[in-house]
Amino acid sequence: MTVLDRLDHAVLVAIDMQVAFREEGSDWAVPRYDEAAARIATLVDLFGDRVVWTRFVRDPREAGAWSDYYDRWSSFRVDEDSGQWDLTTSAAPGHATVSLPTFSKWGPELAALAPVGTPLVVTGVATDCCVLSTVLGAIDAGRPVVVVTDACAAVSDDAQQQTLQLLALLAPMVTLATTTEVLATL
Repeated sequence: MTVLDRLDHAVLVAIDMQVAFREEGSDWAVPRYDEAAARIATLVDLFGDRVVWTRFVRDPREAGAWSDYYDRWSSFRVDEDSGQWDLTTSAAPGHATVSLPTFSKWGPELAALAPVGTPLVVTGVATDCCVLSTVLGAIDAGRPVVVVTDACAAVSDDAQQQTLQLLALLAPMVTLATTTEVLATL
């Protein structure tokens, strides 16, 4: 039995589907954002209330290396309530939202929403940053993870392929699957 055979109680995690990563011309724009968003919408419909949206938000304290990071990306030195951090799809009633000022969205909030034994089906942006960081945290905590390869997007097609190759090395803790393959199991 593989993790794909156990998705009946899995939690779908849509990572950082936000204005900052969608807006054309944004320094953080992800080129295939809309393609990933369309596939995520299909999955959200099937997961019902087992969906978690995450948001990247700036911590105004900019502790440690974060200050250097925001020196480089100063256009994102905006408050937590800025429209840049808004989700591009409204979370439905019953869907949780986890907002953190870190690349990884794995932490106590997400762990509580996906107890041990609950597979995570991970989607979102950017595959080469926040998706990767979240997956690494989740598998370190013992959660099986399915990365939906075509419902994620990176800063470039090369970065997408390189990150997926890295994630494939983490099998069987990480399973790579397409939207079609996940839909076939639900």
